[in-house]
Amino acid sequence: MNKTVELERQPVSAATEDLPPVQTHSVEPYISEEYARAERDKLWRKVWLQVGRVEEIPEVGNYITYQILDDSILIVRSAPDTIKAFYNVCSHRGRRLVDTPAGAHHAHGKQLKFVCGFHAWSYNLEGQCTYIMDKENWQGALTDQRTRLGGVKVDTWGGWIWINLDPKSEPLRDYLEPAASLLEPFELQNMRCRWRRWIVFDCNWKVAMEAFDETYHVPGTHPEFMRFGKFVGWGRPQGKHSHIGYDAPKGLDENKAKLRLGDGPDPRKSTAEMQVYTWEQVNTNTTKTLVDAAVRLIDELPEGTPADKVLKHWLDSARRDDAARGVVWPTVAPEQVGKSGTAWQIFPNFQIGHAVNNMLCYSARPFGYNPDKCIFEAAVYELYPRGREPAAEWEYLPVDSPTWGSVLVQDFANMAAVQQGMKNGGFRGPLPNPKSEGAVTSLHRNLAKYMGTPGPKDLAQSAESVSRK
Repeated sequence: MNKTVELERQPVSAATEDLPPVQTHSVEPYISEEYARAERDKLWRKVWLQVGRVEEIPEVGNYITYQILDDSILIVRSAPDTIKAFYNVCSHRGRRLVDTPAGAHHAHGKQLKFVCGFHAWSYNLEGQCTYIMDKENWQGALTDQRTRLGGVKVDTWGGWIWINLDPKSEPLRDYLEPAASLLEPFELQNMRCRWRRWIVFDCNWKVAMEAFDETYHVPGTHPEFMRFGKFVGWGRPQGKHSHIGYDAPKGLDENKAKLRLGDGPDPRKSTAEMQVYTWEQVNTNTTKTLVDAAVRLIDELPEGTPADKVLKHWLDSARRDDAARGVVWPTVAPEQVGKSGTAWQIFPNFQIGHAVNNMLCYSARPFGYNPDKCIFEAAVYELYPRGREPAAEWEYLPVDSPTWGSVLVQDFANMAAVQQGMKNGGFRGPLPNPKSEGAVTSLHRNLAKYMGTPGPKDLAQSAESVSRK
């Protein structure tokens, strides 16, 4: 839902811009157990995956774990300036080295060695096996190479930790382009979590991600937001990735910030109402500073103030308020804001909904090999004064919890219903909007490359194929 209330907006597209071809794609990636099993080796063991934040392991010995299907990974700070990742499995008999507590999102803690709970084989922070009971019984055959923990490629960008299980994979920065360069000025590494929640949900991980990578659903799913404005959205492929955004509203094309303003006869009032509603009903895509500055607009600006002046006053005011409490927003060039859009879908399963002072991120991954379930995660970040960042732990939150607010549950209802609808014998395949839902088609185009399966087809070609059967 973050596209509905996201602050950043894209310059309006030229009216003569050619639209992408109308395409459809198979439902097999959503509902097939065979496809889900094939994803392990062809997809998840080949791509860079976001597994946590750098600030989660600030000191030597701090660690977190990450699970993707059969592979559990141990990520540890082995030195003040070094993070290492290992397969979370003892080299002796294959017991998992670090267990995740029942009901927890992942394991985390701090220790200078890891001891297997089966036979007490022990490992240091470099992955070296430092203790083997009765080692002499192996008659010198246990080499360091054979007994140390298996290493996993690890790197950082944007404040996140990323891993890749393929030792031959391209470097992380190369993999992330062009998103990395376009998002660099936003200094995402300086933001900290306001809240983060997860749930095991009744849909495929692709259905979950696709619920948030287009704006076309806003009028139908979140009609309450339409009173704040009607913003035409787009989704565009960017290599492995894609990004989305809004066409700029009339009269604000030259505005430097491209930040979202409420529409209507009085943008002061509509902006304040939209900010308050967003803060109270979903608690994403804004901050208390932005809300307070928006509420003051009616008192600080006269009626009839042009929209671009309202926008500038609001953001300048919020920026000053934050600076006074020790929060400094990055300065992002207008052309960079325009190019970056409002959110990026990092292939295959991570979305960054960015702004200059906050962001909303989604991720989803398989829950075992059941194609009808996934682990869905949502996290909100913002800039805080140094030393006053909250300690936001992962919270498991049921779908019907009022803590989600009224907006995200609307998306959740779609996700479960789409998963079931995909299996309906009368469903002939998705029909993504070529302009607004380009990110959906982009995901399946790139999935096909990794999976070795047919990609999206032009609708005319698909219809011809069906008519011949």
